[in-house]
Amino acid sequence: MSSPKDKHLFGLVKVGERGQVVIPKKARDLFGIKSGDSMMVLGNEADPFPGIALIKNDIYVELIERLMATSDVSDAEKEFVRDILDAQKSVDNDGS
Repeated sequence: MSSPKDKHLFGLVKVGERGQVVIPKKARDLFGIKSGDSMMVLGNEADPFPGIALIKNDIYVELIERLMATSDVSDAEKEFVRDILDAQKSVDNDGS
């Protein structure tokens, strides 16, 4: 049985004492993840498949900006989200 196109199973990782995991090299190479990159940790508690996912922060920021451009939210809410995104960008840039 083959996996669906663009879907990957990179293998098993263990959580260290400090909650750290090592992202497998094949995954880092495929997604261009380098030492010092900022990652957003997303989570879903809902059954039947609770879990967490990682996404590079710059991709997450771009996604949120696109959603904000098309969503029906107030100007104050958009400004609030922009402030958060600007803070994330500055943290990401400081780490590079």
